Amino acid sequence: MKPTAWTRDEMAARIARDIPEGAVVNLGIGMPTLVANHLPLDREVLLHSENGVLGMGPAPVAGEEDWDLINAGKQPVTLRDGGSFFHHADSFALMRGGHLDLCVLGAFQVSAQGDLANWHTGAPESIPAVGGAMDLAIGAKRTVVMMEHLTKTGESKLVQHCTYPLTGIGCVRRVYTDLAVIELNQGGPATVIEHVAGLSFDELQRLTAIELIQISAA
Repeated sequence: MKPTAWTRDEMAARIARDIPEGAVVNLGIGMPTLVANHLPLDREVLLHSENGVLGMGPAPVAGEEDWDLINAGKQPVTLRDGGSFFHHADSFALMRGGHLDLCVLGAFQVSAQGDLANWHTGAPESIPAVGGAMDLAIGAKRTVVMMEHLTKTGESKLVQHCTYPLTGIGCVRRVYTDLAVIELNQGGPATVIEHVAGLSFDELQRLTAIELIQISAA
């Protein structure tokens, strides 16, 4: 069977499955914002945005956007019952104070040690934009990454050592890509939790620049 990569919405739905009841969660700019659209309505998850919103819901229906209600990426959002707004400084105090159970961030690279590079490629023409990523990566109780497995030129984004400027050191615990869900083990072989149908473990390892192991059979 030829493997078919998960779509971004399928990746987001897979992440949403792992978010527990009652969690306070920040969804980073870009792909991670899609997770909001896949959380079960009967599960209480408080979504936070660093521009000062707590209690966001899924994206609004086209044509019903309220441009006074946006997330940190300037995308329109909805607000669930009980949602609140507060000062930017209070929002960062929440992030830095260890009050977030989980953050989901995008990345250019993640190392086997859990180092994160997601704000700058170092290219002279690129525009650095770290935003609140450093505060989130270190301040959240658990940091996971949502990203494509490979670059546009076919190189693994999971690497032994990041070559781009770091956002945080040893902060990433799990990576959700379009090919697999992988738990990092502090520099040791990373554990493959799940991978797309039709993709063998050996092929996944060939595409991945860090050592992988499979979950032991029960």
